[in-house]
Amino acid sequence: MPPAPIRSRRTSLLSAGELDRARVLDTLVNNLDGMAYRCCNDASWRMIFVSQGCLMLTGYQPTELVENAAVTWEDITHPEERAHVRAHINAAVLGGQRFSVQYRIVTKSGHMKWVVERGVAVPDEKGEVVIEGFIEDVTNQREMLEALEQAELRYRNIFEHASEGIFQTTPDGRYLAANPALARLYGYASTQALMTNLDDIGRQLYVRPSQRERFRQLMEQQGEVLNFESEIYRQDGTRIWISENAHIVRDAAGATLYYEGTVQDISERRHYQEQLERQANHDMLTGLPNRILLGDRVEQGIARAARLGYYLTVVFIDLDNFKFINDSLGHGAGDKLLMEIADRLRHCVRNSDTVARLGGDEFVLLLNDHFRISTVISHLRRVLNAIAQPVLLSGREFHIGASLGVALYPADGEDSANLLKHADVAMYAAKNRGRNNFQFFTSALNREADERLNLETALRLAIEHDEFEVHYQPKFDHRRRIVGMEALARWFHPEYGAVSPDRFIPIAEETGLILPLTTAILRRAFAAARHWNLQRATPLRMAVNLSPRLFLSGDIVAHVAELLDEAQLPADQVELEITETVFMGDGDRAITTLDRFKDLGVNLAMDDFGTGYSSLSYLRRFPLDIIKIDRSLVTGIEHEEEVAMIARAVISLGQSLRKTVVAEGVENQAQFDFLRYQGCHEFQGYLLSRPLSQEALSRLLEAGNAL
Repeated sequence: MPPAPIRSRRTSLLSAGELDRARVLDTLVNNLDGMAYRCCNDASWRMIFVSQGCLMLTGYQPTELVENAAVTWEDITHPEERAHVRAHINAAVLGGQRFSVQYRIVTKSGHMKWVVERGVAVPDEKGEVVIEGFIEDVTNQREMLEALEQAELRYRNIFEHASEGIFQTTPDGRYLAANPALARLYGYASTQALMTNLDDIGRQLYVRPSQRERFRQLMEQQGEVLNFESEIYRQDGTRIWISENAHIVRDAAGATLYYEGTVQDISERRHYQEQLERQANHDMLTGLPNRILLGDRVEQGIARAARLGYYLTVVFIDLDNFKFINDSLGHGAGDKLLMEIADRLRHCVRNSDTVARLGGDEFVLLLNDHFRISTVISHLRRVLNAIAQPVLLSGREFHIGASLGVALYPADGEDSANLLKHADVAMYAAKNRGRNNFQFFTSALNREADERLNLETALRLAIEHDEFEVHYQPKFDHRRRIVGMEALARWFHPEYGAVSPDRFIPIAEETGLILPLTTAILRRAFAAARHWNLQRATPLRMAVNLSPRLFLSGDIVAHVAELLDEAQLPADQVELEITETVFMGDGDRAITTLDRFKDLGVNLAMDDFGTGYSSLSYLRRFPLDIIKIDRSLVTGIEHEEEVAMIARAVISLGQSLRKTVVAEGVENQAQFDFLRYQGCHEFQGYLLSRPLSQEALSRLLEAGNAL
């Protein structure tokens, strides 16, 4: 008996479940925002079932559509859409596929709607094919899509026909899109040509490649750039100025997708601005900076000099006898003279310097980055010589002189006004002294200038009269045997006494006397080496220092070769010492000269190693045989661990690179022992020998060639 009630309860629960599902399905179907249906697969698509959504969708009650009681669905379908809809659905039914078709309907009230119908043909309970589906209103979506399409069409029209350039680029500088105006602006035949050929904006477009990085930084910091002005290259290489306005386009998460913006050609405006600025800041006759721009340049020069610790030199120039020429030959000749002098002054200064005209025959020079008064003096001499060259006016030659007044920052003033005032005072002192000369504002500097000029004159005479001597400092190996010597110029003057090379070598370089001076030293040194090596089984090597100015001027290799032939000295018995200064400018030219010296057969030494900035790279790049450790890395080596560590590293480096390592400035036994134990090859210094005259070194060699 007990099992029966259980079966009864299960039956009741099952029935309840079936009723629930039917109610849920009915509720769902009749409350969807759209119309569910079943219809026959016949010519009129007779409706068998229509959900309550029919009323909202069409305005018809479901009862009006079921069995096509009042209206058929084809009647509701827009007349222009009926053939298309039937063909689409029939094709899907025949193929056993689901269908989805979008079309228009006409509601009971006469309004038109867009609907999408999705469905499938299935067998009903009797096995007959019926169509079941769902139709929903997509009018709003359709209108939004059409609006978007219209907006895109309008944007595309603007994009294609805008008069200013429009672009989209990646942050790393590649074009994603460009309009025809931009292609024309940049000189390309089409947008495709622009995007294909201009694939690295930073490198190919901007005259200053750093502009693209600046553009990118502003974008990341601000999200946009406004009126970003740059000079750019067009396809044909010509330059124009552009102004860019752009912003970042981001995705929903805030990540950068691309940059988008516009470009305008502002070349004409920039040119006009430059003309106005030039008229405001430049002398109309000579094109030189005027008093206004000069004041700004002085302030910049002061800031630079204060930062670097160099002099800023202000030179006030007044032409001698200009008034006579201007009055006698006329203002036209006077203007021609001023333009000629302006051009000469331009060629007397570097790009970092400034030539300005204050008015009349008054000019001002600003000379930057001098750290020695001697180089300032040499520069002033060149200026006077340039001005003194004859000028052709009205068919006649005239010789023009000038009076130069010099003031130095910071000694003679710490601002523009004082420097110019003191240079002006010094200029009048130059006029009172007899014109065609220069005077410093400070009397001590004037004495130094006079001394230097006198020393230059004495130097010329000493070279002409062969008054220079050559002393030789021996070089020793680790057993204290002489293996070579370095030739050193010595000058003993009746009035000045023993003149240090630190004083006369810079003068020789700046005045062009370094070639005849070096020639005299080389000739004597080569002759001495030839004499000492005649009877020697192992020749001694003669080392001679070549100044950077001489190394980089003229054909020094051919000149040395001639002197070797003259002395009949083999090239491999010569060491030429150079400093890293020769590599600071034209490195390729330096390499060529070194290679030619190597072809000649001489040995090449890097002097003062360890005192510059790039010596390690020079050892790798250049064909050097010898490195000479500067005395600054030897002094204190016996009791300062840091100095010892550096010296140890340099010697190890030289050994690894198979260079001969020479230590300079060895002054005590502890230094010699340390360097010897580290593997240093050769030694120079007062511990071993001071520089000796040729006779004294000959006696030392005859005594046994060793200490």
